[in-house]
Amino acid sequence: MATLLVLYNQPTDPTAFDAHYTQTHIPLAKQIPGLRSYTISTGPIMDTDGPSPYYLIAELTFDSLVDRQAAAGSAEGQAAGADLANFAQAGVTFAMYDARAA
Repeated sequence: MATLLVLYNQPTDPTAFDAHYTQTHIPLAKQIPGLRSYTISTGPIMDTDGPSPYYLIAELTFDSLVDRQAAAGSAEGQAAGADLANFAQAGVTFAMYDARAA
């Protein structure tokens, strides 16, 4: 299983971020071929020292990193990537990795 972890920085306008993310970005991203699951954080994000610099974390899973790369190159993946400029002006960090049960 391959995971794409998307960490969104604190937006200047959380209400506008939330509206665009839920009404536009999630529907775009859910069309990405090969996407197996899509989950997002709810409520405040904390780290070991208190509040985190992140506003929202999304976790998208694919069967493999090869499938994830193919998805990113698809028309749907390109559309979802291009949409980031419409709501994630505060910045976003991506981490991709293979995962297995321990």
